[in-house]
Amino acid sequence: MTVDLRLLAIVDPDVLRGGDLVLAARAAEAGGATALQLRMKRAGAGAMLAAARRLRDELAVPLYLNDRADVAWAAQAHGVHVGADDLPVEALRLVAPRGFRIGVSVGTPAEAAAARRAGPDYWSVGSVFATASKADAGAPIGLPGFRALAALAPAGMPVIGIGGITADNAGSLIQAGARGVAVISAIFAAADVQGAAKRIREAVDQALAGRKT
Repeated sequence: MTVDLRLLAIVDPDVLRGGDLVLAARAAEAGGATALQLRMKRAGAGAMLAAARRLRDELAVPLYLNDRADVAWAAQAHGVHVGADDLPVEALRLVAPRGFRIGVSVGTPAEAAAARRAGPDYWSVGSVFATASKADAGAPIGLPGFRALAALAPAGMPVIGIGGITADNAGSLIQAGARGVAVISAIFAAADVQGAAKRIREAVDQALAGRKT
């Protein structure tokens, strides 16, 4: 199953600051998000499961969960996104349902090497630009760093960029070889979530069209 990762919108209650999770996610989808990831770092499994089920029932786009594969399976989500400190892809594959997709974070050459061995379904590379959405993101790698890490991906591996992405810089990532972008604050901290998603999606699509010519 191929999943469109042109705009992976990452919804996080901490970014919404009290806004309704489902309404925000639906607005992002209406603006052009092609997939959604639920991130709830401070929530327990039960709260995350309830939120994931609500999103799954309300959205037409694929739903991924951040970190929690067990909750993703219970919610019948499309997949999970894991980092270097989470369960390894190889272990998840042993028990994952058929068609379940796994994305991994890649921010260093060592993580790229591990991702090559693990064989996930996509790489999320960054943080490309400075971001306040992830406290442990580290120093931004910039476009040169993104290109260097993306070049280490196996042929055909979808690679998306993450970290500090806005409508103004999303196109530059596509030109650097990204298949798409993952966005948190520029969408969900915006006063107009749908409009923010629409502007980023338009920037991505315009850059992709230019890359094909």
